[in-house]
Amino acid sequence: MQYRHEWKHEISYGDLVSIRQRLRAVMQSDPNTIDGKYLIRSLYFDNAYDKALREKIDGVNMREKFRIRYYNGDLSYMKLEKKSKVSGLESKFADRITAKEARKLLDGDTEWMNDPSRKTVMELYLKMKYQGMRPRTIVDYTREPFIYVPGNVRVTFDYNIRTALRHTDFLDWDCPTIPAGDAGIILEVKWDNYLPDVIRDIIQTPARRVTAFSKYAQCRIYD
Repeated sequence: MQYRHEWKHEISYGDLVSIRQRLRAVMQSDPNTIDGKYLIRSLYFDNAYDKALREKIDGVNMREKFRIRYYNGDLSYMKLEKKSKVSGLESKFADRITAKEARKLLDGDTEWMNDPSRKTVMELYLKMKYQGMRPRTIVDYTREPFIYVPGNVRVTFDYNIRTALRHTDFLDWDCPTIPAGDAGIILEVKWDNYLPDVIRDIIQTPARRVTAFSKYAQCRIYD
């Protein structure tokens, strides 16, 4: 299992412009973007006791969350992901699913998920069955991603974070969403075994501290 390091910083628009300009000198934009960015829509899962939310707020050392995600409104490429954190390090597992399968899940039909060949799908199926996990919140945002091969580094700017409140039909790209409170711009830095000094220097921002910001928790502020 490959665990990755992760830093998050809440930054200003001025920070974004400055850091973006410096990153472009040494990193490349993710080739999957459109004009250097893409729109992400995720559907997060939780149970009636808000297990995932409480573990995040309480800073539980070992925690996990499940989400389905697609990009730019394109339903042809969709992933069910499990993201785990242990002592600040993260790992991610994913299975591809189809829009038809996602629709079945939203409609309460989960028997298709009873598939041992897709471990992440199967794990969510069991947790929906025995722990009461259910679709909980839509999270939308814009992402500008940069990649750097040495260290497998990924730097992203996430902003325009929005939520659909209790609406969970995330296949409807046109469903109404609203800003998730005063969420600003989030700089995320992820790497494997080492973070090259050139990247470490670029992302330094005076008076900005590492934060434990969670888009899912932010989009639950109206509950």
